[in-house]
Amino acid sequence: MCYAVNMVRKTSSGFFSTQEELPYRVARGYDRRNITHSSYTTSSTSLPQYEQRPIKKEFDPSRYTIPYVNFMTDNPTIFHAVHSLTCRLEKHGYKYLNERSLWDIKAGGKYYLKRNDSSFIAFALGKDYKPGNGIAIVAGHIDALTAKLKPVSKLSTKAGYIQLGVAPYAGGMNGTWWDRDLGIGGRVLVKTSSGKIETKLVNLGWPIARIPTLAPHFGAAAQGPFNKETQMVPIIGIDNSDITGERKSSIDIKPGTFAATQSPKLVEVICGKLGIKDYSSIVNWELELFDIMPAQVGGLDHEFIFAGRIDDKLCCFAAVEGLIESADSESPSIIKMVGCFDDEEIGSYLRQGARSNFMDSTISRIVEATASTAGPNLKGQVLANSFLVSSDVIHAVNPNFLNAYLENHSPRLNIGVAISADPNGNMTTDSVSTALLNSVADKCGSTLQVFQIRNDSRSGGTIGPMTSSALGVRAIDCGIPQLSMHSIRATTGSLDPGLGVKLYKGFFDYYEEVDREFQ
Repeated sequence: MCYAVNMVRKTSSGFFSTQEELPYRVARGYDRRNITHSSYTTSSTSLPQYEQRPIKKEFDPSRYTIPYVNFMTDNPTIFHAVHSLTCRLEKHGYKYLNERSLWDIKAGGKYYLKRNDSSFIAFALGKDYKPGNGIAIVAGHIDALTAKLKPVSKLSTKAGYIQLGVAPYAGGMNGTWWDRDLGIGGRVLVKTSSGKIETKLVNLGWPIARIPTLAPHFGAAAQGPFNKETQMVPIIGIDNSDITGERKSSIDIKPGTFAATQSPKLVEVICGKLGIKDYSSIVNWELELFDIMPAQVGGLDHEFIFAGRIDDKLCCFAAVEGLIESADSESPSIIKMVGCFDDEEIGSYLRQGARSNFMDSTISRIVEATASTAGPNLKGQVLANSFLVSSDVIHAVNPNFLNAYLENHSPRLNIGVAISADPNGNMTTDSVSTALLNSVADKCGSTLQVFQIRNDSRSGGTIGPMTSSALGVRAIDCGIPQLSMHSIRATTGSLDPGLGVKLYKGFFDYYEEVDREFQ
Protein backbone atom coordinates (compact mmCIF):
# COMPACT_ATOMS: atom_id res chain seq x y z
CA MET A 1 0.00 0.00 0.00
CA CYS A 2 1.35 3.45 -0.93
CA TYR A 3 0.39 7.03 -0.24
CA ALA A 4 1.16 10.11 -2.30
CA VAL A 5 3.30 12.53 -0.33
CA ASN A 6 4.25 16.01 -1.49
CA MET A 7 8.06 16.02 -1.47
CA VAL A 8 9.10 19.40 -2.92
CA ARG A 9 7.39 22.77 -2.62
CA LYS A 10 7.35 25.19 -5.53
CA THR A 11 9.92 27.97 -5.19
CA SER A 12 11.28 30.72 -7.37
CA SER A 13 14.31 28.49 -7.97
CA GLY A 14 12.23 26.29 -10.21
CA PHE A 15 11.67 23.32 -7.88
CA PHE A 16 8.10 22.24 -8.41
CA SER A 17 5.76 20.22 -6.27
CA THR A 18 5.91 16.55 -7.14
CA GLN A 19 4.07 13.54 -5.81
CA GLU A 20 6.22 10.69 -4.51
CA GLU A 21 4.72 7.27 -3.85
CA LEU A 22 5.95 6.18 -0.44
CA PRO A 23 5.57 2.61 0.79
CA TYR A 24 3.19 1.89 3.63
CA ARG A 25 6.03 1.44 6.13
CA VAL A 26 7.11 5.05 5.51
CA ALA A 27 3.80 6.78 4.92
CA ARG A 28 1.61 5.01 7.46
CA GLY A 29 2.61 7.42 10.20
CA TYR A 30 0.82 10.26 8.38
CA ASP A 31 -1.98 9.76 5.89
CA ARG A 32 -3.60 6.83 7.67
CA ARG A 33 -4.38 9.19 10.52
CA ASN A 34 -5.25 12.14 8.26
CA ILE A 35 -2.50 14.25 9.80
CA THR A 36 -1.22 17.34 8.00
CA HIS A 37 2.50 17.84 8.36
CA SER A 38 3.32 21.51 7.97
CA SER A 39 7.03 20.90 8.60
CA TYR A 40 9.55 22.86 10.58
CA THR A 41 9.12 26.31 9.09
CA THR A 42 11.31 28.89 10.74
CA SER A 43 11.71 32.20 8.98
CA SER A 44 8.62 33.61 10.66
CA THR A 45 8.78 34.95 14.19
CA SER A 46 5.48 33.28 15.06
CA LEU A 47 5.38 29.75 16.36
CA PRO A 48 5.10 27.18 13.56
CA GLN A 49 2.16 24.81 13.49
CA TYR A 50 3.20 21.19 13.92
CA GLU A 51 1.39 17.94 13.49
CA GLN A 52 -0.33 16.32 16.42
CA ARG A 53 1.11 12.83 16.70
CA PRO A 54 -1.20 10.19 18.18
CA ILE A 55 0.07 8.06 21.04
CA LYS A 56 1.01 4.55 19.95
CA LYS A 57 1.90 1.53 22.02
CA GLU A 58 4.41 0.38 19.42
CA PHE A 59 6.94 3.00 18.39
CA ASP A 60 6.88 3.71 14.66
CA PRO A 61 10.12 5.36 13.42
CA SER A 62 8.63 6.09 9.99
CA ARG A 63 6.51 8.85 11.55
CA TYR A 64 9.62 11.04 11.63
CA THR A 65 10.77 10.61 8.03
CA ILE A 66 8.82 13.46 6.45
CA PRO A 67 9.08 15.85 9.43
CA TYR A 68 12.86 15.45 9.33
CA VAL A 69 12.99 15.98 5.57
CA ASN A 70 10.92 19.15 5.91
CA PHE A 71 13.00 20.35 8.84
CA MET A 72 16.19 20.01 6.81
CA THR A 73 14.76 21.75 3.75
CA ASP A 74 13.25 24.65 5.65
CA ASN A 75 16.19 25.33 7.98
CA PRO A 76 19.41 25.60 5.98
CA THR A 77 21.39 27.71 8.49
CA ILE A 78 22.18 27.15 12.15
CA PHE A 79 20.08 30.18 13.13
CA HIS A 80 17.03 28.79 11.35
CA ALA A 81 17.55 25.35 12.89
CA VAL A 82 17.85 26.68 16.45
CA HIS A 83 14.81 28.92 15.99
CA SER A 84 12.79 26.03 14.59
CA LEU A 85 13.63 23.52 17.31
CA THR A 86 13.08 26.01 20.14
CA CYS A 87 9.73 26.99 18.64
CA ARG A 88 8.92 23.29 18.58
CA LEU A 89 9.79 23.09 22.27
CA GLU A 90 7.64 26.15 23.06
CA LYS A 91 4.67 24.51 21.40
CA HIS A 92 5.09 21.61 23.81
CA GLY A 93 5.14 23.71 26.94
CA TYR A 94 8.80 24.71 27.27
CA LYS A 95 9.27 28.26 28.57
CA TYR A 96 12.12 30.54 27.54
CA LEU A 97 14.70 31.48 30.18
CA ASN A 98 16.88 34.53 29.61
CA GLU A 99 20.47 34.02 30.75
CA ARG A 100 20.57 37.70 31.73
CA SER A 101 17.69 37.36 34.19
CA LEU A 102 17.08 35.52 37.45
CA TRP A 103 15.32 32.20 36.96
CA ASP A 104 12.15 31.03 38.62
CA ILE A 105 11.97 27.30 37.93
CA LYS A 106 9.95 24.63 39.68
CA ALA A 107 9.58 20.85 39.73
CA GLY A 108 7.35 19.77 36.86
CA GLY A 109 8.41 22.76 34.74
CA LYS A 110 9.88 22.69 31.23
CA TYR A 111 12.38 25.31 30.07
CA TYR A 112 14.90 26.25 27.41
CA LEU A 113 17.58 28.90 26.94
CA LYS A 114 19.63 30.07 23.98
CA ARG A 115 23.10 31.49 23.54
CA ASN A 116 24.02 33.53 20.47
CA ASP A 117 20.87 32.16 18.80
CA SER A 118 23.11 29.33 17.58
CA SER A 119 23.08 27.04 20.65
CA PHE A 120 20.37 26.03 23.07
CA ILE A 121 19.73 23.86 26.10
CA ALA A 122 16.29 22.50 27.01
CA PHE A 123 15.38 20.70 30.21
CA ALA A 124 12.34 19.23 31.94
CA LEU A 125 12.32 19.11 35.74
CA GLY A 126 10.56 15.96 36.89
CA LYS A 127 7.47 16.52 39.02
CA ASP A 128 9.05 14.43 41.80
CA TYR A 129 12.52 15.92 41.47
CA LYS A 130 14.50 16.26 44.69
CA PRO A 131 17.75 18.22 45.14
CA GLY A 132 20.72 15.97 44.43
CA ASN A 133 18.97 13.78 41.89
CA GLY A 134 20.65 13.31 38.53
CA ILE A 135 20.25 14.63 35.00
CA ALA A 136 19.77 12.50 31.88
CA ILE A 137 21.53 14.49 29.13
CA VAL A 138 21.59 14.05 25.36
CA ALA A 139 23.91 16.59 23.73
CA GLY A 140 25.42 17.17 20.31
CA HIS A 141 26.30 19.88 17.83
CA ILE A 142 24.01 21.69 15.45
CA ASP A 143 26.58 23.51 13.30
CA ALA A 144 27.56 22.22 9.87
CA LEU A 145 30.27 22.78 7.28
CA THR A 146 29.50 25.87 5.24
CA ALA A 147 30.89 28.98 3.50
CA LYS A 148 30.41 32.24 5.40
CA LEU A 149 30.49 35.74 3.98
CA LYS A 150 33.60 37.71 4.82
CA PRO A 151 33.21 40.93 6.83
CA VAL A 152 33.72 42.86 3.58
CA SER A 153 32.17 40.60 0.96
CA LYS A 154 32.03 43.12 -1.90
CA LEU A 155 34.54 42.32 -4.63
CA SER A 156 35.58 44.10 -7.79
CA THR A 157 33.96 42.86 -10.97
CA LYS A 158 36.24 40.44 -12.80
CA ALA A 159 35.82 39.57 -16.50
CA GLY A 160 32.19 40.62 -16.33
CA TYR A 161 31.31 38.55 -13.26
CA ILE A 162 30.09 39.88 -9.94
CA GLN A 163 31.62 37.75 -7.20
CA LEU A 164 31.18 37.31 -3.46
CA GLY A 165 33.87 37.15 -0.80
CA VAL A 166 33.36 34.05 1.33
CA ALA A 167 35.48 31.92 3.66
CA PRO A 168 35.15 28.21 4.48
CA TYR A 169 33.78 27.26 7.88
CA ALA A 170 35.63 24.14 9.06
CA GLY A 171 35.88 21.84 6.03
CA GLY A 172 33.42 23.77 3.88
CA MET A 173 34.23 24.64 0.28
CA ASN A 174 35.77 21.21 -0.25
CA GLY A 175 35.66 19.38 -3.56
CA THR A 176 31.92 18.65 -3.28
CA TRP A 177 31.10 22.39 -3.44
CA TRP A 178 31.98 22.84 -7.11
CA ASP A 179 29.08 23.44 -9.54
CA ARG A 180 26.36 23.47 -6.88
CA ASP A 181 23.31 25.71 -6.80
CA LEU A 182 24.04 27.78 -3.71
CA GLY A 183 21.44 29.71 -1.74
CA ILE A 184 22.10 32.30 0.93
CA GLY A 185 20.65 32.86 4.38
CA GLY A 186 21.36 33.60 8.01
CA ARG A 187 20.66 36.42 10.43
CA VAL A 188 20.56 40.18 9.88
CA LEU A 189 20.92 42.73 12.68
CA VAL A 190 18.72 45.77 12.10
CA LYS A 191 18.46 49.00 14.10
CA THR A 192 14.83 50.03 14.53
CA SER A 193 13.48 53.57 14.70
CA SER A 194 13.51 53.27 18.51
CA GLY A 195 17.23 52.56 18.48
CA LYS A 196 16.88 48.90 19.44
CA ILE A 197 18.76 46.17 17.59
CA GLU A 198 16.53 43.42 16.20
CA THR A 199 17.58 40.09 14.71
CA LYS A 200 15.82 38.95 11.55
CA LEU A 201 16.23 35.56 9.88
CA VAL A 202 16.52 35.51 6.11
CA ASN A 203 16.55 32.80 3.46
CA LEU A 204 16.14 34.05 -0.10
CA GLY A 205 14.85 30.66 -1.23
CA TRP A 206 16.56 30.50 -4.61
CA PRO A 207 20.17 29.85 -5.73
CA ILE A 208 22.17 33.06 -6.00
CA ALA A 209 25.71 31.71 -6.32
CA ARG A 210 27.84 29.05 -7.95
CA ILE A 211 31.50 28.01 -7.80
CA PRO A 212 32.24 26.95 -11.40
CA THR A 213 34.77 24.28 -12.29
CA LEU A 214 37.26 24.63 -15.09
CA ALA A 215 36.47 22.20 -17.90
CA PRO A 216 38.89 19.25 -18.22
CA HIS A 217 39.76 20.43 -21.75
CA PHE A 218 42.10 22.99 -20.19
CA GLY A 219 44.46 20.23 -19.07
CA ALA A 220 46.75 20.75 -16.08
CA ALA A 221 44.98 23.94 -14.97
CA ALA A 222 41.81 21.92 -14.35
CA GLN A 223 43.53 19.20 -12.32
CA GLY A 224 44.17 20.99 -9.05
CA PRO A 225 44.98 21.32 -6.25
CA PHE A 226 42.94 24.50 -6.16
CA ASN A 227 43.33 27.70 -4.15
CA LYS A 228 40.17 28.42 -2.13
CA GLU A 229 41.01 32.11 -1.94
CA THR A 230 41.46 32.72 -5.65
CA GLN A 231 39.89 29.80 -7.53
CA MET A 232 36.76 29.04 -5.48
CA VAL A 233 35.21 32.50 -5.44
CA PRO A 234 31.44 32.26 -6.06
CA ILE A 235 29.86 34.12 -8.96
CA ILE A 236 26.58 35.88 -8.13
CA GLY A 237 25.84 38.03 -11.18
CA ILE A 238 27.00 39.54 -14.47
CA ASP A 239 28.14 43.08 -15.20
CA ASN A 240 29.39 43.64 -18.75
CA SER A 241 29.16 47.41 -18.54
CA ASP A 242 32.86 47.73 -19.37
CA ILE A 243 31.98 46.42 -22.84
CA THR A 244 28.42 47.59 -23.39
CA GLY A 245 28.76 50.94 -21.68
CA GLU A 246 25.39 50.36 -20.03
CA ARG A 247 25.56 50.85 -16.29
CA LYS A 248 23.20 48.93 -14.05
CA SER A 249 21.10 51.17 -11.86
CA SER A 250 22.76 51.41 -8.44
CA ILE A 251 21.00 51.81 -5.12
CA ASP A 252 21.66 54.65 -2.72
CA ILE A 253 23.90 53.32 0.06
CA LYS A 254 25.42 55.76 2.52
CA PRO A 255 29.22 55.67 2.65
CA GLY A 256 30.68 54.44 5.93
CA THR A 257 27.76 52.11 6.69
CA PHE A 258 27.90 48.34 6.92
CA ALA A 259 25.86 48.06 3.73
CA ALA A 260 28.57 49.96 1.86
CA THR A 261 30.98 47.06 2.46
CA GLN A 262 28.70 44.53 0.78
CA SER A 263 27.58 43.83 -2.77
CA PRO A 264 24.96 46.52 -3.58
CA LYS A 265 22.71 44.05 -5.36
CA LEU A 266 22.91 41.60 -2.45
CA VAL A 267 22.00 44.39 -0.01
CA GLU A 268 19.05 45.32 -2.20
CA VAL A 269 17.77 41.75 -2.44
CA ILE A 270 18.20 40.99 1.27
CA CYS A 271 16.47 44.23 2.26
CA GLY A 272 13.68 43.54 -0.21
CA LYS A 273 13.13 40.09 1.31
CA LEU A 274 12.96 41.53 4.84
CA GLY A 275 10.99 44.66 3.95
CA ILE A 276 13.81 46.99 4.99
CA LYS A 277 13.61 50.43 3.37
CA ASP A 278 16.66 52.11 4.91
CA TYR A 279 19.77 50.19 3.89
CA SER A 280 21.86 51.97 6.52
CA SER A 281 19.71 50.41 9.26
CA ILE A 282 21.54 47.11 8.73
CA VAL A 283 24.07 47.02 11.54
CA ASN A 284 25.67 43.72 10.53
CA TRP A 285 24.81 40.26 9.32
CA GLU A 286 26.00 36.64 9.42
CA LEU A 287 25.14 35.04 6.11
CA GLU A 288 26.28 31.78 4.61
CA LEU A 289 25.97 29.83 1.39
CA PHE A 290 24.35 26.40 1.23
CA ASP A 291 23.21 23.82 -1.29
CA ILE A 292 19.66 24.87 -2.23
CA MET A 293 18.53 21.34 -3.15
CA PRO A 294 15.71 20.22 -0.84
CA ALA A 295 16.11 17.15 1.32
CA GLN A 296 14.43 14.17 -0.33
CA VAL A 297 13.45 10.58 0.32
CA GLY A 298 15.13 8.31 -2.24
CA GLY A 299 15.97 4.72 -3.13
CA LEU A 300 13.89 2.15 -4.98
CA ASP A 301 11.85 1.46 -1.86
CA HIS A 302 12.39 4.92 -0.38
CA GLU A 303 15.00 3.66 2.07
CA PHE A 304 17.21 6.76 2.01
CA ILE A 305 17.16 10.42 2.90
CA PHE A 306 19.38 12.63 0.74
CA ALA A 307 20.11 16.04 2.26
CA GLY A 308 22.71 18.66 2.98
CA ARG A 309 23.96 19.43 6.50
CA ILE A 310 22.94 16.07 7.99
CA ASP A 311 26.03 16.34 10.24
CA ASP A 312 24.69 17.08 12.74
CA LYS A 313 21.22 18.45 12.61
CA LEU A 314 20.13 14.80 12.47
CA CYS A 315 21.02 13.89 16.04
CA CYS A 316 19.80 17.26 17.36
CA PHE A 317 16.43 16.74 15.69
CA ALA A 318 16.16 13.24 17.17
CA ALA A 319 17.22 14.41 20.64
CA VAL A 320 14.61 17.17 20.76
CA GLU A 321 11.89 14.85 19.52
CA GLY A 322 12.92 12.22 22.06
CA LEU A 323 12.68 14.80 24.85
CA ILE A 324 9.23 15.92 23.69
CA GLU A 325 7.99 12.34 23.34
CA SER A 326 9.16 11.32 26.83
CA ALA A 327 6.09 11.42 29.06
CA ASP A 328 6.18 13.37 32.33
CA SER A 329 5.24 10.16 34.15
CA GLU A 330 8.46 8.45 33.02
CA SER A 331 11.52 8.95 35.26
CA PRO A 332 9.71 11.72 37.17
CA SER A 333 12.46 12.16 39.79
CA ILE A 334 15.21 13.34 37.43
CA ILE A 335 15.94 16.21 35.06
CA LYS A 336 15.79 15.44 31.33
CA MET A 337 18.08 17.68 29.30
CA VAL A 338 19.06 18.26 25.65
CA GLY A 339 22.00 20.44 24.59
CA CYS A 340 22.63 21.49 20.98
CA PHE A 341 25.89 23.40 20.55
CA ASP A 342 27.54 25.54 17.91
CA ASP A 343 31.18 25.48 16.77
CA GLU A 344 31.91 21.75 17.17
CA GLU A 345 33.32 21.61 13.67
CA ILE A 346 35.97 24.19 14.62
CA GLY A 347 36.85 22.94 18.11
CA SER A 348 33.96 24.16 20.30
CA TYR A 349 36.05 26.98 21.81
CA LEU A 350 33.56 29.85 21.53
CA ARG A 351 31.02 30.88 24.18
CA GLN A 352 28.26 28.99 22.37
CA GLY A 353 30.40 25.84 22.01
CA ALA A 354 30.51 22.75 24.19
CA ARG A 355 33.84 23.77 25.76
CA SER A 356 32.22 26.91 27.15
CA ASN A 357 30.45 27.24 30.50
CA PHE A 358 27.02 27.01 28.86
CA MET A 359 25.99 23.61 30.20
CA ASP A 360 27.91 23.90 33.46
CA SER A 361 26.37 27.30 34.17
CA THR A 362 22.89 26.00 33.34
CA ILE A 363 23.28 23.05 35.73
CA SER A 364 24.63 25.31 38.48
CA ARG A 365 21.63 27.61 38.17
CA ILE A 366 19.21 24.67 38.22
CA VAL A 367 20.85 23.29 41.37
CA GLU A 368 20.66 26.71 43.02
CA ALA A 369 17.04 27.32 42.02
CA THR A 370 15.75 23.93 43.16
CA ALA A 371 17.36 23.78 46.61
CA SER A 372 17.03 25.92 49.72
CA THR A 373 20.82 25.78 50.11
CA ALA A 374 23.18 24.99 47.26
CA GLY A 375 26.92 24.66 46.88
CA PRO A 376 29.70 22.47 45.48
CA ASN A 377 28.61 19.52 47.62
CA LEU A 378 25.08 19.43 46.19
CA LYS A 379 26.17 20.14 42.63
CA GLY A 380 28.77 17.39 42.87
CA GLN A 381 26.06 14.97 43.96
CA VAL A 382 23.85 15.97 41.01
CA LEU A 383 26.67 15.46 38.51
CA ALA A 384 27.66 12.11 40.03
CA ASN A 385 24.08 10.94 39.58
CA SER A 386 23.95 12.17 35.97
CA PHE A 387 24.75 10.62 32.60
CA LEU A 388 25.64 12.17 29.23
CA VAL A 389 24.77 10.67 25.86
CA SER A 390 27.08 12.51 23.47
CA SER A 391 25.30 12.17 20.16
CA ASP A 392 27.08 12.80 16.87
CA VAL A 393 26.58 11.14 13.49
CA ILE A 394 28.54 7.94 12.81
CA HIS A 395 30.12 6.68 9.58
CA ALA A 396 27.75 4.19 7.97
CA VAL A 397 29.45 1.40 6.06
CA ASN A 398 30.13 2.27 2.41
CA PRO A 399 29.87 -0.83 0.15
CA ASN A 400 32.44 0.58 -2.28
CA PHE A 401 35.12 1.01 0.40
CA LEU A 402 34.68 -1.98 2.70
CA ASN A 403 38.44 -2.18 3.20
CA ALA A 404 38.34 1.17 5.02
CA TYR A 405 36.14 -0.23 7.79
CA LEU A 406 36.99 -2.40 10.78
CA GLU A 407 35.37 -5.82 10.62
CA ASN A 408 32.35 -6.14 12.93
CA HIS A 409 32.38 -2.36 13.50
CA SER A 410 30.54 -1.21 10.38
CA PRO A 411 27.13 0.38 11.11
CA ARG A 412 24.31 0.04 8.59
CA LEU A 413 21.47 2.38 7.76
CA ASN A 414 17.94 1.81 9.08
CA ILE A 415 19.11 -0.50 11.89
CA GLY A 416 19.68 1.82 14.82
CA VAL A 417 22.03 4.16 16.64
CA ALA A 418 25.69 3.10 16.79
CA ILE A 419 27.96 3.32 19.83
CA SER A 420 31.27 4.96 18.93
CA ALA A 421 34.39 3.59 20.63
CA ASP A 422 38.01 4.71 20.60
CA PRO A 423 40.83 3.50 22.89
CA ASN A 424 42.70 6.82 22.76
CA GLY A 425 40.15 9.11 24.35
CA ASN A 426 38.63 10.58 21.19
CA MET A 427 35.34 9.10 22.38
CA THR A 428 34.08 8.99 25.95
CA THR A 429 32.68 5.45 25.68
CA ASP A 430 33.73 2.86 28.27
CA SER A 431 32.42 -0.50 29.52
CA VAL A 432 30.15 1.02 32.17
CA SER A 433 28.53 3.56 29.85
CA THR A 434 28.10 0.90 27.15
CA ALA A 435 26.38 -1.42 29.62
CA LEU A 436 24.06 1.36 30.76
CA LEU A 437 22.98 2.32 27.23
CA ASN A 438 22.55 -1.35 26.33
CA SER A 439 20.17 -1.71 29.26
CA VAL A 440 18.20 1.32 28.02
CA ALA A 441 18.09 -0.16 24.52
CA ASP A 442 16.80 -3.48 25.85
CA LYS A 443 13.96 -1.76 27.68
CA CYS A 444 12.86 0.45 24.77
CA GLY A 445 13.39 -2.14 22.03
CA SER A 446 16.21 -0.35 20.21
CA THR A 447 19.01 -2.09 18.34
CA LEU A 448 22.51 -0.75 19.02
CA GLN A 449 25.40 -1.01 16.56
CA VAL A 450 29.07 -0.27 17.18
CA PHE A 451 31.72 1.69 15.32
CA GLN A 452 35.46 1.97 15.80
CA ILE A 453 38.00 3.32 13.35
CA ARG A 454 40.77 1.08 12.00
CA ASN A 455 44.25 1.30 13.54
CA ASP A 456 45.59 2.72 10.29
CA SER A 457 42.98 5.52 10.10
CA ARG A 458 42.45 8.73 12.04
CA SER A 459 39.54 9.01 14.46
CA GLY A 460 37.31 12.06 14.48
CA GLY A 461 36.12 13.77 17.63
CA THR A 462 32.90 14.78 19.38
CA ILE A 463 31.80 16.99 22.24
CA GLY A 464 31.71 13.91 24.50
CA PRO A 465 35.21 13.92 26.01
CA MET A 466 35.34 17.69 26.58
CA THR A 467 31.85 17.84 28.12
CA SER A 468 32.11 14.77 30.32
CA SER A 469 35.55 15.73 31.62
CA ALA A 470 34.44 19.30 32.41
CA LEU A 471 31.33 18.11 34.26
CA GLY A 472 32.67 14.84 35.63
CA VAL A 473 29.61 12.90 34.48
CA ARG A 474 29.53 9.35 33.17
CA ALA A 475 29.15 9.41 29.42
CA ILE A 476 28.98 7.53 26.14
CA ASP A 477 29.46 8.54 22.51
CA CYS A 478 26.94 7.30 19.99
CA GLY A 479 25.17 8.56 16.91
CA ILE A 480 22.97 7.95 13.91
CA PRO A 481 24.78 6.47 10.88
CA GLN A 482 25.21 8.47 7.68
CA LEU A 483 27.12 8.19 4.41
CA SER A 484 29.29 10.92 2.84
CA MET A 485 30.13 12.80 6.03
CA HIS A 486 31.37 16.35 5.31
CA SER A 487 30.07 16.28 1.75
CA ILE A 488 27.76 19.10 0.72
CA ARG A 489 25.11 16.36 0.24
CA ALA A 490 24.93 13.29 2.46
CA THR A 491 22.75 10.23 3.02
CA THR A 492 21.05 8.59 5.97
CA GLY A 493 18.32 5.96 6.21
CA SER A 494 14.68 7.01 5.94
CA LEU A 495 13.99 5.29 9.28
CA ASP A 496 17.11 6.57 11.02
CA PRO A 497 15.70 9.86 12.36
CA GLY A 498 12.89 7.91 14.01
CA LEU A 499 15.25 5.22 15.29
CA GLY A 500 17.25 7.98 16.95
CA VAL A 501 14.10 9.39 18.54
CA LYS A 502 13.24 5.92 19.80
CA LEU A 503 16.55 5.44 21.64
CA TYR A 504 16.74 8.97 23.06
CA LYS A 505 13.14 8.80 24.23
CA GLY A 506 13.97 5.45 25.82
CA PHE A 507 16.98 6.99 27.55
CA PHE A 508 14.82 9.71 29.08
CA ASP A 509 12.05 7.23 29.94
CA TYR A 510 14.20 4.57 31.60
CA TYR A 511 17.27 6.37 32.94
CA GLU A 512 15.94 6.58 36.49
CA GLU A 513 15.27 2.83 36.50
CA VAL A 514 18.45 1.79 34.72
CA ASP A 515 20.70 3.99 36.84
CA ARG A 516 19.69 2.04 39.94
CA GLU A 517 21.43 -0.98 38.44
CA PHE A 518 24.74 0.90 38.62
CA GLN A 519 24.53 2.34 42.12
